[in-house]
Amino acid sequence: MSFLGYAAGKAAFALQARLGFPGGPPVSAAETQGYFMDAAAAQWLAAASGVVGAGVALATVTPLGLRKVPRTVMLVVLAGMLLAVGGGAMIMIVDGFVGIGVGWTWYHGVLGLAVIGLSVEMSRSYAMATRRVAG
Repeated sequence: MSFLGYAAGKAAFALQARLGFPGGPPVSAAETQGYFMDAAAAQWLAAASGVVGAGVALATVTPLGLRKVPRTVMLVVLAGMLLAVGGGAMIMIVDGFVGIGVGWTWYHGVLGLAVIGLSVEMSRSYAMATRRVAG
């Protein structure tokens, strides 16, 4: 659900052609100058990544994903997602609790901790469910 929430938030901002995330720190017009792509296009791509993330999450828990997707491929995808999601969440955590100037607050930091925990558990549970039993 967190991936779909992310996708919905990004789609909402894409419709407004704004950078940022609903409930997150504001992005000033000065910060968007020189951005390598149109704000709406960037937000639609981010929304799509949230939908893909939700699909990967479903594939880790449904019989179709457990049987049809090669284990090695899925573990590589999960590792990549863990790095990407973990990187964004770490920024929220550090800025929320220490303050690095982005604008995230303490409750965003708590959300970042929860997202990292859920991502680690999703990867761990998939690896355990698909491990080969020796002998």
